[in-house]
This record gives sequence, structure tokens and C-alpha cells, in this order.
Amino acid sequence: MRECVLKAEHLTKTVDGPAGPLTIVHEVSLEVAAGETLAVTGPSGAGKSTLLALLAGLDLPSSGRVLLAGEDLSALDEDGRARVRARHVGFVFQAFHLVPALTALENVALPLELTRQRGARATALAALEHMGLAPRAAHYPRQLSGGEQQRVALARAFVARPEVLFADEPTGNLDSLTGANIIERLFGLNREAGTTLVLVTHDPQLAARCARTVCMDAGRML
Repeated sequence: MRECVLKAEHLTKTVDGPAGPLTIVHEVSLEVAAGETLAVTGPSGAGKSTLLALLAGLDLPSSGRVLLAGEDLSALDEDGRARVRARHVGFVFQAFHLVPALTALENVALPLELTRQRGARATALAALEHMGLAPRAAHYPRQLSGGEQQRVALARAFVARPEVLFADEPTGNLDSLTGANIIERLFGLNREAGTTLVLVTHDPQLAARCARTVCMDAGRML
């Protein structure tokens, strides 16, 4: 049996709304094994992205806890959670989230440089070559198409060989053909790296590519 790399225990997230407290995620418990591919599906407003942020330590729950690579994220301060993410986690977002002032090469090298790894530029260039983007290494995000930006984001997500990759609607801003290309690359890289993949999507075809699917509605896991 594969070890559990990600575990949520009774996660709840409540925020203050105009009409009073609003529960976005309610009592979600979940275990994800190392190397597993998991899709989180459900309608808009179901709490999928909030759950992803909680699992990744980008946000803290109102109650419950997350264990990521053996670390209790709720017991850590922001710097501690950032260190856990730097060591163990990669991200791919719908809006790409590339740093506008950095070139493609600099964006991909950033996770390596933040953890002071040697040869960051050479490793980043190899990652771009793997994505067919070496000729675009010196280009800034504004000079790249949406598909190229997402391929840079994929290279950045995988360059540090993370244990867990979180992907939030990775094809949401792309046309269907470009999105299909990104999905093939995402799952190809995931197989090569043996990474645990947690993917938020409303696309049933994309969810079907994962080994397991869970569905959320109104903050609850069905």
C-alpha cells in the first residue's frame, strides 16, 4: 500500500459575509496516496478552489487540519508553510501566475533559486527544452501566447520535482485544442516524475483522466 502524502481531517472554512458567517468548505476529510491522481469536481461555487488552497497551505482552515508530506500545516506559521511548499509542492493555475517582469527562463528557475539549488538556470533551460520552449526562454510572459504561458507554468511546476502538484482549472483560459495539448503534457510530466496530482476541474473529460474523482457541492464532499 502506498504511503499517504496528503491528508485532510475535518476541514472547515468559514468567512464573514454580508448576511453573516458563510461556510465555504464543510467537514471535508480526504487521503491521497503518493503517486495518485485525484480530480476534484463540482459546480461553480462548490468550494473546490478553496479546498485546494487549504490542502496546499495557501489558506488556513477555520477548523480541522492538513498533513502534507508528514507536516501539520496548521501548526506552522506562514514562513514554515512556505518552506513546506518550496520543498514538496508545485502549482499550475488557470491564470498562469507567471511573474511579468521575469523571462520564461527566469520564471522556471525561480523555485530552484528560492531554495538555493545549484545550476538553477541550466536545469530551468532543460525544462523549457522538454516543453519545446527553448527558443522562447528570453521572452517575457506578455510576449507569449496563452498556451506558451501555461507550458512555462508547467515547466516551473515540475522543475523542482515536487511530491505533490496542485492544478486549479489548468485549461480554463485556453481554447479546446491548446487545452488538450496542455493536458497531454501535464499527464505526461506527471507519469515521468511520479508526482501526486490533485486537480480541480469542471471538465468531466479531464477528470476522467485521473485515477480517482471526488465531487463537491455547497462545500461538502459527496
